[in-house]
Amino acid sequence: MQFSGLGLFVCFGLIVATHIPGFGVTVNGATRWLPLGPFLIQPSELLKPFLILQSARLFGRWHRFRVRTRWMWLGVFALCLMAILVQPNLSTTAVCGITLWLIAMASGRPYRQLMMTAGLGALAAVISVSIKAYQRERIISFLDPWSQASDNGYQLVQSLYAIGSGGLWGTGFGMGQQKLGYLPIQYTDFIFSVYAEEFGFMGSIMLLLFLAVFSTVALLVALKAKSSVNRLIAIGCMVLLVGQSLINIGVATGSLPTTGLPFPMMSYGGSSMMSSLVIAGLLIRVAREAHEADIVAMTEQPLRPRRHRPGSRRRRHAQQPQPVVPTKAAVVGSSVPAKKYDRPAKKHLRPPVPIGLRSNGMSQATVPKLGRKRKRKRIRSI
Repeated sequence: MQFSGLGLFVCFGLIVATHIPGFGVTVNGATRWLPLGPFLIQPSELLKPFLILQSARLFGRWHRFRVRTRWMWLGVFALCLMAILVQPNLSTTAVCGITLWLIAMASGRPYRQLMMTAGLGALAAVISVSIKAYQRERIISFLDPWSQASDNGYQLVQSLYAIGSGGLWGTGFGMGQQKLGYLPIQYTDFIFSVYAEEFGFMGSIMLLLFLAVFSTVALLVALKAKSSVNRLIAIGCMVLLVGQSLINIGVATGSLPTTGLPFPMMSYGGSSMMSSLVIAGLLIRVAREAHEADIVAMTEQPLRPRRHRPGSRRRRHAQQPQPVVPTKAAVVGSSVPAKKYDRPAKKHLRPPVPIGLRSNGMSQATVPKLGRKRKRKRIRSI
């Protein structure tokens, strides 16, 4: 949590580095990646966990920050979204903006401010679509993909073919045909089309039920969170993972315009997978803190015998000295008469009669007299 701001600034610097000529890598007309040896990293995907943490920290402790600090972080969020939008990457900008907006709404921000922010976001999206020609073409092909089945609507048409050929139960795992050169970018943006073809309508329903269960569990974790910051973190994790999944499904089924947004934990891509796993780990962390679970040790420790504390009750009783009754020899030369120390510790009991004296024919006069009840008790004890 304390390093979320630093991570946000680092990812923002990497996003800005993609716009520098010679640093960014352009794929399909979009400059979103940076080379890291033999790999490519996408800073906009790595930004998402830090965006959730810092926005939850800001809106969860809104009244603790000064006005200057609030505006500073709001400006940083706006700069991050603008840097992603200029790449261009409208879909990721929309997902991150909606996540920030919902976190702010869950924190209790006034509706007037939220509506103003939503209006500014919609205005930025309209400006981006009016400037970028390919975004306008995607919207037009989304409205009627069959009229441009061999051009801009080719991707969506092939996706619908894949979903429709799956039928009720699907063709079987690994038996899909549309991924064999017909459906472009089937391993990232249109991974759901391949899934629907191989697992059918029933498999798609099971995936939607899994997303519903995941969102329900995330909301329960948010409700049981003890602090407002943890509650907002859980809400942000749920919105980002589930919302991005639903957008990917909507693009594959033709419900939303075609855009390059991966399916969390299903699409191919190292940056997206790392970001999704970190966000899921944040949700698990909030759940563990809500239930006050102990941290599990990575190595198995041997069992040790239980030891008692020095001041425990067992040792105190064991170390108590037994009362010592003084004898005649111990009080020789004292002024206290010896007969007083010859008496037993309990005065209400008489000294027992030795069995040997009874067997030797001890006279009845020398034996102290006992009542009937005391005789019965004495006989039972013998």
